[in-house]
Amino acid sequence: MKIQTKISILFSLIVGSLLAIFSFIVYQIFAEFREQEYYDRLKSKAITTAQLLIKVDEIDRNLLKIIDKNTLTALIDEKVLVFDQNNKLFYSSLDDHVIHYGNDLLERVRREKYVETNSGDNEVVGLIYELNQQKYIILASAYDKFGRSKMENLRKTLFVGLVFGIVVTILLGIFFAGKALGPVNQFIVQISAISANNLTERLDERNGKDEIGLLATAFNKMMYRLEESFELQKSFVSHASHELRTPLAALKSEVEISLEEKLTLTQHKGILRNISKDINRLINLTNSLLQIVKPFKTTLSNAQKVRIDDVIFQAQDDLLLSRPEYKILVEYAQDPEDENNITVLGEENLLKTVFTNLIDNACKYSSPHQALVVIDFKNDMTMISIQDEGIGIPNEDVSSIFQPFYRSKNALSISGFGVGLSVCKKIVEMHRGKIHLTSTPNQGSTFTVIFPNANASSDTK
Repeated sequence: MKIQTKISILFSLIVGSLLAIFSFIVYQIFAEFREQEYYDRLKSKAITTAQLLIKVDEIDRNLLKIIDKNTLTALIDEKVLVFDQNNKLFYSSLDDHVIHYGNDLLERVRREKYVETNSGDNEVVGLIYELNQQKYIILASAYDKFGRSKMENLRKTLFVGLVFGIVVTILLGIFFAGKALGPVNQFIVQISAISANNLTERLDERNGKDEIGLLATAFNKMMYRLEESFELQKSFVSHASHELRTPLAALKSEVEISLEEKLTLTQHKGILRNISKDINRLINLTNSLLQIVKPFKTTLSNAQKVRIDDVIFQAQDDLLLSRPEYKILVEYAQDPEDENNITVLGEENLLKTVFTNLIDNACKYSSPHQALVVIDFKNDMTMISIQDEGIGIPNEDVSSIFQPFYRSKNALSISGFGVGLSVCKKIVEMHRGKIHLTSTPNQGSTFTVIFPNANASSDTK
């Protein structure tokens, strides 16, 4: 069932129920008012009859019957009975109308002094009239023809109004639901037209203040992220294919030469050495590709408190072990009297990957193969800067340097795949940190990594 239909039905049910409740309440109030008004008229009639019959000596029972019969304001099926204190009938207004009564009703009137009840469709009033220490019971009964006729007309009017109101409500519900959900239907048409080939399509955000506008804004933001992801995926596939094509082509060429030519043992060994180099290049490239994918899959569910200087010293030891020609200096900008100042919440292996890549790049792209690592802290942050005096990065490349496989123009002559910095940025962001670059061509570069301290990270979770 469509939302428009559901809204229309729900709206109609709510309004219809309210109209039905309103009609019922109006009818009940009017019914109670009619009944009470008629009881008051009967009470007045009973008292008037008692006063004329008992207090006025000039009027006897026969005369009073004549008066009752010819009264213009007589009620429909009117009947008045008067009983003495022994419950004997003292007076009956008209003989052609009957009041169904018994001793239990008379006793109830004597006990309660005033009683309102019904006898069939007629209303009956019973009361005590006291004169000269004599207590008379007066019963008055009549049929409220005009009142019940009004009730019938009111009932028909309310029913017709209720049916008309429900019909109008259904029509208005369908109209306004369609009006309110019109933008959603437009969104459906626009979204149906979006595919991988036209991710630039966006929904109309309208004023952006109502729920429809907020929905369009949220969807457009999602589309921006999807478009960015698709572009990154295309770039990743393109660069990966390019990087894989070169060593594979070289391998194919060398294998074909070794098969077609009659080569000496020395020449075969030379070809095998070249093949070994290409295979190593493929292995390194494969490891780099795995490294760039890994941060997407890793979560910090096992994050622990890690001293950042311990991680840096581990990275220093590993690099110096594999590259003895590197010179790596680690300094503290200020003495960390409290180890919490340089303790972050994260995964040690990932953090080690960040500093290994950054320090390796600093040494690799500087002629003295030297890097300076400075550890500092401020407020709730730990800051690490990696400085080198190398070739630097041109200004036009700074904004793109963290993209996968992107390499600065002045670094193409140095071996590498352009993967390490993108990996570092992803890992830093996973730890809710930031990484900045300042560089001057031919003078050097400085990468600054900022992490929230472990205590600050715990408080913001």
